[in-house]
Amino acid sequence: MCGVVGVYSSNPSLSSRIAYYSLFSLQHRGQESAGMVVSSKDHVYIHKGMGLVSEVFDEEILDRMNGSVAVGHVRYSTTGESRLENAQPLHVKTARGHVSIAHNGNLVNYWELRKGLEKEGRVFLTDSDTEVIAQLLSNLMLDGDYFEALKKLNDILVGSYTLALSIDDVLIGYRDPLGFKPLCVGESDEGVVIASESCALDAVGARFVRDVEPGEAVIVKDGEVEFVRIAESPKRSFCVFEYIYFARPDSIIDGRSVYDVRYNIGRILYREAPVEADIISPVPDSGTTSSLGFAYESGIRYLEALIKNRYVGRTFIMPEQRLREFSVHLKMNAIKENVKSKRVVLIDDSIVRGTTSRKIVDMVRNAGAREVHFRVGSPPIVSPCYFGIDMSTREELIASRKSVEEIRREINADSLAYLSIDGLLEAVGFKREDLCLACLTGVYPVPIPGERCC
Repeated sequence: MCGVVGVYSSNPSLSSRIAYYSLFSLQHRGQESAGMVVSSKDHVYIHKGMGLVSEVFDEEILDRMNGSVAVGHVRYSTTGESRLENAQPLHVKTARGHVSIAHNGNLVNYWELRKGLEKEGRVFLTDSDTEVIAQLLSNLMLDGDYFEALKKLNDILVGSYTLALSIDDVLIGYRDPLGFKPLCVGESDEGVVIASESCALDAVGARFVRDVEPGEAVIVKDGEVEFVRIAESPKRSFCVFEYIYFARPDSIIDGRSVYDVRYNIGRILYREAPVEADIISPVPDSGTTSSLGFAYESGIRYLEALIKNRYVGRTFIMPEQRLREFSVHLKMNAIKENVKSKRVVLIDDSIVRGTTSRKIVDMVRNAGAREVHFRVGSPPIVSPCYFGIDMSTREELIASRKSVEEIRREINADSLAYLSIDGLLEAVGFKREDLCLACLTGVYPVPIPGERCC
C-alpha cells in the first residue's frame, strides 16, 4: 500500500519536479507520508514529511533539490508505525556510496532478520522493514557490485518487495521474483521514470516502455537503461487487489488495463447475481467502473445514489477503525431525489470489516430507498494479507467468521452477492497460478507460519 518513483534526468533541476508530479499521481497508494531523495555524484538532498505530497513539498523545497537522480515514496504503513521516522525513502551512507531506498511491499521474515542484525550490533532508527533491506543491502555491497548484492538479497528476504533505489547517481528499480507489487518504466525527452503504476508516467509525459518483470532489475546509469535478470521466477503472484481496488483505473499493470478489468467485473457480477432494480449506483469511487459494467450488462439505469466529498481521504487506508467509521459521514452523502421509493443496487469493490458497508446501506435507506441491494466486485475476503495491503487480522474480517447471509443481515441489505473467484479470474485475464489470491482463499504463495501454503 505504497507508491515508489525513481527518476533520472540529465537536467539536474528537473529530477525533483518529475518525481513530485509522479508521486502526486500515486497519492492514492499512500496518504500518511511522502518523501524524496535527490542525488548526484557530489550531493544528496533529502526531504520527507507527514501528509500528502502537496503538503510535504513546495516550490522552495524542490528548487533546492538538484541532482540527476531522484527516488520518491508515498506511504501507508503496514510494518512500522505511522510517524516521521518511518517515512521513506530511507537513506544510508555506506562504504560503496549513498544508498536511498523506497519500498512497496512487506517482509514476512522482517522480525527474524531484524533480530539477527541487532545481535550483530546493528542499530535501527526506525521500525520499518525497509530499514532491514537497507542494512542488508549496504552490507552485501561490500563484497561485490549491486547486481550480486540484489541476487544475495533474494536469498534472504521472504515476502513482497518492489524497490526504487539509488546508489549515488545510479538509479535502480527491482521487483521481487514473485512480482507481488507492480513496477514499470517510461522514457521522455526529459529522462527516465520508474514508477509503481503507468498513470505516473502519463502524468509527466513519459512514454511507457514496459513493466519490470518479476525477479528483474532495471538499471539507469548516465541515461542508459538496462534490464537485468537477477532471480529466476518459477511462478508469479501478482496481487489481485491491484486490479480490484488499489491501482488507479487509468493504469495498465502487467499488460492489463485496470479500467477494463473493473468494467468486466461489473458485467460478470450481474451475470452471476442478477437483481431486479430501478437504479445501479457505485459506492464512490472504488465501485464506479464496475457499476458501469453492471449497468451495461443488466440494462438498468446507472444513477448516483451517493456523492463523495473529495476532500476526505479514502476510509480504507485510514489506519484506525474509529477514524474510518467517523469519516463515512464526512466522506459521502445520499442524493434523496435519486433514491426515493426506488430499488437501489449499490456496487462496491469489497467488504472488509462490514461497518462501513452498514453505514452506507443505512444512509441510502434513510434517504428513502424502497430496497437496497449490495453487490461486491470481489470474492469474500477471508484471510489477512502479509504482503503489503492492510487487510486487518482474521478476526476483524467479517467474511472469515460469517456466512454471506449473516453478512447481509449485518449490513442491513435486502440482498447481497459477491463475485466468484472464477468470475474474478475471467475479468482479470490471468491464470489462477499467476495471481496471489491468499486473502480470498487462505492459501499463500510463500510459507507463512500458521497458514496454508502453495
